[in-house]
Amino acid sequence: MKTEYSIKLRCATCGCDDQFEFNEDKSYVKCTFCNREYLGGIEELQELNIETLKEVKEQFRKDASKYIYDELKKAFKGNKYIKFK
Repeated sequence: MKTEYSIKLRCATCGCDDQFEFNEDKSYVKCTFCNREYLGGIEELQELNIETLKEVKEQFRKDASKYIYDELKKAFKGNKYIKFK
């Protein structure tokens, strides 16, 4: 199972994912490619990228489920009373 998942937030206007400028506490974000300003900061940018966040969350859920299943199957290997399908 992966131990780290990363998400690249994209600008809602131009789709650029690496041209951001922000202040120390990230309460203000600006895309330097198209000059769009996100006055809500990183929270606003996350809200606009909610679909990407949901995709990564779903991938994490699938990976975690598979990992847990495999570990339980390995732990009970050879037990004649507990079987996994």
